Amino acid sequence: MTSASEVLAALIERGWTLGIAESLTGGALAAEFVSVPGASASLRGAIVAYATPIKHTLLGVDDGLLDAHGPVHPEVALQMAAGARRSLQVSGIPADVGVSTTGIAGPDSPDGQPVGTVHIAVVTPDHSVSEAFRFDGDRAQVRAQTVDAAVAMLLRVLRE
Repeated sequence: MTSASEVLAALIERGWTLGIAESLTGGALAAEFVSVPGASASLRGAIVAYATPIKHTLLGVDDGLLDAHGPVHPEVALQMAAGARRSLQVSGIPADVGVSTTGIAGPDSPDGQPVGTVHIAVVTPDHSVSEAFRFDGDRAQVRAQTVDAAVAMLLRVLRE
């Protein structure tokens, strides 16, 4: 399993900062990074945009996209990650890396997509990628698998 400390070391090596936008993980991804001593060297902060309208108002996700597809969509994840970079700027300088999680943890699906459907996105100055996942298990298991997948995806992108 990839660890948050490896991601933070890769960020520090590049001199980059990290901003997080979370929906279904509800702060668990940020907590994973905050548990690492010295995380403040790279981690700017996190926005838990759980309610769909907050994805628009705080992260700048396009209203039309949200209306057409709902919050569980690959482009929503990309816009959330880009929005984390912008929203967690310091002195007009965005975070170098944005990561986002959006999906359906269950037990029910509000829009008919299968429970366990997750989209994770990473946006850097050089790269934008969104990946779709389908995790099995209960609500806690889906959320935990999402955190693990986001950490692994971040490390993979940082090593490219």
